[in-house]
Amino acid sequence: MVKKPTPDRAGPDRVTSDRATPDATRRSDRSRRAIRDAALALVAEVGYPKTTVEGIAARAGVGKQTIYRWWPSKADVLLEAFLALGEQAARDAGQEPYRIPDTGDLAADLKAVLRATVDELLDPRFEAPARALAAEGLVNEPLGREFVAKLLEPQLQLYVDRLRAAQDAGGVRPDVDPRIALELFVSPLAQRWLQHTGPISHAYTDTLVDYALNGLAPR
Repeated sequence: MVKKPTPDRAGPDRVTSDRATPDATRRSDRSRRAIRDAALALVAEVGYPKTTVEGIAARAGVGKQTIYRWWPSKADVLLEAFLALGEQAARDAGQEPYRIPDTGDLAADLKAVLRATVDELLDPRFEAPARALAAEGLVNEPLGREFVAKLLEPQLQLYVDRLRAAQDAGGVRPDVDPRIALELFVSPLAQRWLQHTGPISHAYTDTLVDYALNGLAPR
């Protein structure tokens, strides 16, 4: 038979305190999710310039000071929301942690990941916040550095890793710098998407890979 603990005055208070902490944490998590969702929704609906902390707070059903307790600006809210959106998409697709496939066919692997990138860039859920963050990062240097460090560089490193694996397998010249090589297909896509210099499609990114891997000189 298990002996019951001897009750004391502090017992009920401790139980109440222990129960209150998880509840408070869950409430905070729910509030943060609601705020992130509100930021993404507003940017998609009214655009970044018209999105305000007050509007996010009203949409999320929280006070403005709740937002400022966790984030210094609407840009920081949006960055966290966008990163969380990407992480959730990866989990839903069963691709966390994500790696560029290595089937042994470098061209096919690059084409597959760039096609998926096109689909994401054309998805309204991703397009509006991605454009907003890219534009804000140009004039807001701290945010721009954080955007690059938390989102862009980890993604670019995946290409570096895949190209190095191709080098090890003899599919890419050993003197090629993978960090420069990836820009042959990633940078044109980014420029065309950001500046609307032309449509982006699977056929377009397939062609970028072919040009990058096969070169332009006559054979």
